Formats: sequence, C-alpha cells, structure tokens
Amino acid sequence: MISISDLPVVNAYLNATSAILLIVGYLCIRRRKDLAHKVCMGTAFATSTIFLISYLILRYYAGMSRFAGQGWIRPVYFTILTSHTLLAATILPMALVTLSRALKERFDRHVRIARWTLPLWLYVSVTGVVVYWMLYQLYPHP
Repeated sequence: MISISDLPVVNAYLNATSAILLIVGYLCIRRRKDLAHKVCMGTAFATSTIFLISYLILRYYAGMSRFAGQGWIRPVYFTILTSHTLLAATILPMALVTLSRALKERFDRHVRIARWTLPLWLYVSVTGVVVYWMLYQLYPHP
C-alpha cells in the first residue's frame, strides 16, 4: 500500500515517465510511426493525469512543503518552482486541446498547437522532477 509519505517520489517518477514518453512520442512522429506516437502521447497524458490526482491528494493530506535550502539556492529554487507552477496551470488546457484535435483528426490544427504544447509540457515534467529533487533530496526538511 502506498502511503502519503511515498507520494512525492511516486510523483517524481510519474513526471519523469511523462517526460520520457513525450520525447519518445516526438521521435516517433518525426519517423512517421503514427501508432507509436499515439500510444506514447496517450500514455504521457494518462501518466500526467495520474500525477495530477496524486499531487492533489498529497497536498490535501500533507499540505505544502517548505523549502529548507538557504542562500543562493533559494532564488534558484523559487524561480524554477514559479515557472513550473505557472506553466503547469497552462499546460492542462493546452494538452486537452492538442489531444482533442488529434482525436478529431484535425491534424493541421493539432500540429500548430502541439508545437507549443510539447516543449512546455516537457519543461513542466522535467522541472517537476527538479523541484522534487531540490525539495526532498538536496535540501530535505529537517
């Protein structure tokens, strides 16, 4: 059974998995492997959805975590956290529109928004892992 204290590492793995799936999905579409692209992107979306549910459960039960780092690392951490948070709020509607256009086979419109969605979603996934590492591994709360 997974406990609330396990969720930060679970969330980091979900973010990392999503990032890998996004990269592989991108490489698949560049190689015209449409089915593999669909599977990767659909799985990335599912993984990110599971992450969001897990993250909300964690925050509901455990509250927010305080960053324990001091000195020059604090502004670095909060810059990464702020950009991650703002883009995370933006990526959900973008991913939904991108996915919707693909499912409706409106590929010209899908590609136009996917060019923005992919790098932003990848950034959010990678910085999610960085935030976890800084918060729970590099400077764990005493």
